[in-house]
Amino acid sequence: MQKSVEGRSTIVCKKGQQFIMEGSPVNGLYFLYKGKAKVLKTGIYGKEQILRFVKPGEIMGHRGYGTSKKYAISALAMEDSILCHFSNENLFEMLQSIPALTYDLMLFYGEELDRSETKVKAFAQMTVRERVIDTLLYIHRRFGEKNGFLSLLLSRKEIADYAGTTNEQVIRTLSALKKEKQIYTSGKRIAIGDVNKLKREISEHNYFIDS
Repeated sequence: MQKSVEGRSTIVCKKGQQFIMEGSPVNGLYFLYKGKAKVLKTGIYGKEQILRFVKPGEIMGHRGYGTSKKYAISALAMEDSILCHFSNENLFEMLQSIPALTYDLMLFYGEELDRSETKVKAFAQMTVRERVIDTLLYIHRRFGEKNGFLSLLLSRKEIADYAGTTNEQVIRTLSALKKEKQIYTSGKRIAIGDVNKLKREISEHNYFIDS
């Protein structure tokens, strides 16, 4: 379902529905109003790499505004979601007429680039176990808990796709953490026993993504 008002459209997405396709022409910017989404990119040999998980109040598709004029990422809803879509024309008009918005977007780009570079550097120095722990802490910071478990329900493959490893390595790492009673599981749901203890394990990298 889609309703357009002055270049803006409200889009209702079902769980698993893709609304940005990598390589497709840029047709605007997406603002997540309700729900959860993930942004991913196709890597070598067609393997998916999850770049980030998105919560309400955040934007997607903004990196498409450049020389290529094609989206460099894909995005899909992780649960039933509502998005606000701003067309190219509408966004261009706002950036031209609202200097504060243009300035804030420039700062946003700079901060996001800094976070991306920091992540690449840190992940290159982390072991598989540390990357999986960092992923769990990242989800805990961004989405919090519900009934004692991480509120964002992820498959082992999604954890692997974000941590840059394999399903098998994720399963082994989670199993080890569970035996150590650092995490508890119920089906796909994961609960962290002691957040500070996990933080200390990767503290030497001095790296946490806050958003």
